[in-house]
Amino acid sequence: MTDQPSARDHVHAWMEKYQAAWASNEPQDIRDLFTEDARYETRPGDPEPWLGRDGIVDGWLAARDEPADWTFTWKLLGADADTAFIQGVTTYSAGRPSYDNLWVVRFDGAGRAAAFTEWFMERA
Repeated sequence: MTDQPSARDHVHAWMEKYQAAWASNEPQDIRDLFTEDARYETRPGDPEPWLGRDGIVDGWLAARDEPADWTFTWKLLGADADTAFIQGVTTYSAGRPSYDNLWVVRFDGAGRAAAFTEWFMERA
């Protein structure tokens, strides 16, 4: 019997794909990141989460960033079973604020996100 893949097994490839989808804003790139019934919360306890792949694509594109407008750096803070904890910094161009980010991502066994919650706060 083999162990189930953990979040550590998936997080680096998933983050590369996430950043590629962030840069492309292509619906299929976004869809490929998530399970069919995924939940994306733009803040903890989000009263209006983006639900399912199509809901996530719609929410993502409504709040989209353009590829040349940002840079993002990240590090894995830790992982527990199927859940990864990621710290990031989003730096926007043209004098826009930069943000500290904390993401909690729960993966399925195939490396897609079943749940995503983000916290972000403007850098001082």
